[in-house]
Amino acid sequence: MNKLSKSTIEYRKSLVNLENELKYQAENNNELVTGDSEKFPLKHTFAHGIYVREMKMEKDTFVLGKIHQHDHVWFLLTGHLLVETENGIEEYIAPCYVKASGGTQRLIRALKHSIFVNVHTNPDNSENIEELESQIIAKNYLEYEKNKQLKL
Repeated sequence: MNKLSKSTIEYRKSLVNLENELKYQAENNNELVTGDSEKFPLKHTFAHGIYVREMKMEKDTFVLGKIHQHDHVWFLLTGHLLVETENGIEEYIAPCYVKASGGTQRLIRALKHSIFVNVHTNPDNSENIEELESQIIAKNYLEYEKNKQLKL
């Protein structure tokens, strides 16, 4: 079993706290959006064995990403992003692509209007978004670590 560093554990705790605070602050207003919305529209595309999820972000908006179960690739088609992970902050200017590690949650800030896509495997060729999300996304870090251990 791989041990997580103290800095990784602290970073993950800070993201969980941020998410909880955002949810608490949003209870009485509609500032927090989750999933497909007018503020962050999603486009889903399917090909044999592949699921592509496109999202648009307006300038000066933030997204706290989900915890992905597996490594995947994402493409920044247009725009300019700052992406913070437990490994630090990276700046991305379109066009570019990145291999993202499973188990990493990202805090993303759009410095310009941006369009990016995540590309995931879809071995069952499902077009059911809920089903795909249950395979691709961990609900929390505990679930991710548990699933990771089951695959060893």
